[in-house]
Amino acid sequence: MSLLVALPFLIPMVAGSVSLLAWPSRRAQRAIAVVGTAGQLIAAVVLLVVVWNDGIQVLAAGAWPAPYGITLATDLLSALMVLMTGITGFAAALYSLPTISSRMERNGYYPLMHMLLAGVAGVFLTTDLFNLYVWFEILLLASFALLAMGQERAQMAGALKYVVLNLFSSAMFLSALGLLYGLAGTLNMADLAVKLPALDDGGRVTLVSMLFMVAFSIKAASFPLFFWLPASYHTAPVAVSALFAGLLTKVGVYSLYRTFTLVFTEDVPWTHGWLQVSAGFTMVVGALGALAQTDIRRTFAFLHVSQIGYMLMGLALFTPLALAAGVFYFAHHIIMKSNLFFLSGVIYRLGGSYRRDDLGGLWTARPWLSLVFLVPALSLCGIPPLSGFWGKLLIVRAGVDAGSGWLVAAVLVTSVLTLLAIMRIWADVFWKAAPQDRPVSRAPLPVMLWVVTVGLAAGTLWIGFTVEPLWALAERASAQLLDPSAYIEAVLSPELP
Repeated sequence: MSLLVALPFLIPMVAGSVSLLAWPSRRAQRAIAVVGTAGQLIAAVVLLVVVWNDGIQVLAAGAWPAPYGITLATDLLSALMVLMTGITGFAAALYSLPTISSRMERNGYYPLMHMLLAGVAGVFLTTDLFNLYVWFEILLLASFALLAMGQERAQMAGALKYVVLNLFSSAMFLSALGLLYGLAGTLNMADLAVKLPALDDGGRVTLVSMLFMVAFSIKAASFPLFFWLPASYHTAPVAVSALFAGLLTKVGVYSLYRTFTLVFTEDVPWTHGWLQVSAGFTMVVGALGALAQTDIRRTFAFLHVSQIGYMLMGLALFTPLALAAGVFYFAHHIIMKSNLFFLSGVIYRLGGSYRRDDLGGLWTARPWLSLVFLVPALSLCGIPPLSGFWGKLLIVRAGVDAGSGWLVAAVLVTSVLTLLAIMRIWADVFWKAAPQDRPVSRAPLPVMLWVVTVGLAAGTLWIGFTVEPLWALAERASAQLLDPSAYIEAVLSPELP
C-alpha cells in the first residue's frame, strides 16, 4: 500500500512520457491526457481514503530510511492537496480538448501539462526540503514553457516576468537550504523538527526561516512580491490560466504551512507575526487591484492574490481553528477560482473579448451560463450558503478568538471590495445589453465546457450545502499540523519492506 503514495506523481510522469512517444498523433495525446489525469484523480481519491482510515502513509524509496534516503509521506493536508491537484488537472484536460490550438498540441502542450501535475504532486508528497526544491524547479520549467508556448508578445512578456521573479525565489530557496544544512546537517523536515530545537543558535535559525518565508511567499504571490501573478496569468490560454490559478500559488502556501508548523516553530511570535502582516496586506491590496481592472481575467488574477491572504491568515494565527479554516479555504478556493478562469474562457468564446466594456447581454442570451457563473462568483464574495461564506466565517471566527481585530477588519473590507468587483463584472458582462457591433454568439458550446464548468460549480455547491465532510477533514488535518509527532515518527521510523 505504501507505493500508493508515489502514484499521484508517477502516473502523470508515465502519461507525459507516453504522450511524447505519441507525438505525431494529436488524437492519441488527447486520449492520454484524459486517461492520465483521470488516473491521477483516482489515485488521489484512494490515497485520501487510506490516509483517513489508516493514518499517515510513508514510502521510503529503495528501503533507505530517513534522513538518508528519499522518503515520501502523506498526511491529511497533503492528501487533500493531491486530491485538489487531481480534480484541477482532470478538469483542465477536459477543457483543453476543444480549446487548445493544434499548434500548441504539436508543440508539446500535453506532455508539459503532465510534467506540471507531476511537479505539483511531488511538492505535496516530499518530506525533504531539497527534494521540495527539485519539484519546484520541475513545475517552474513546465509552467514557463506553457506560458510562453503561444509565442505572442503579451505571453512572452508575462512569461518573462513570471520566470524572473520565480528564479529569484528559487535562488533564495537554494541559499536558505545551504545555510540550514550547515546548521543542522540534514534537510529532512521531520529530522529538522527534532534537531533544530536542540540547537543553541535560535537567532540564525530564525534568520534562515525568514529566507524560507520570503522564498515561499514569492511563489505564493503574497504581498509585496505578488505582481508577477496578475502580469502573467491573463496572458496564457484559459486552460493554462485555470490550472495555474488552482495549483501554482498553492504550492507556495502549502510549503509555508508545512515548514512553519513542522520545522520553524521556535520563534512563533516573530515568524507568524510577519505572516499576519503579509496576510492582511495581501487581502486588501489584491482586492483594490481588482477594482482597477477592466479585463475580467486580470480582475480574477488580482482577486486570486487577495484570496491568498485568507489562507495565509489561517497559518499566521496558528490556532487549531485558524489552521482548520485555512485548510478548508484551500479546497474551496482551488475549485472555485479554477472555475472562474474556465468561465472567463467561455465568456470570451461567446463575446469575443475579455474587456468588460466590450461585453454584455449574456444574461438574456445564455441564462444557464449566467447561473453557472454566479455560483463561483458569489462563493468568492462569501455569500451564504456557498462554500466561500463558510470559509470566511471560519477565518473571521478564528481571528476574533485570537484577538486579531485588524485582520478581521481586513477580511471584512476585502469581502466588500470583492463583491464590488464581481458586481461590476456581472453588470457589464451579463446584465447590460450587448454592444451592437459585438452580439453574443449563438453557436452551441462544446459539451466539455459545460461538463467542466457545471461540474466544478456543483463541487462548490456541495461544499457549501454539506460543509461537515470537508470541515471534519480540515479539523483532523489541523490537529496533525499542530501536533506533528505522528508525522515525525512515521517519516523517521517507516515500515521498511
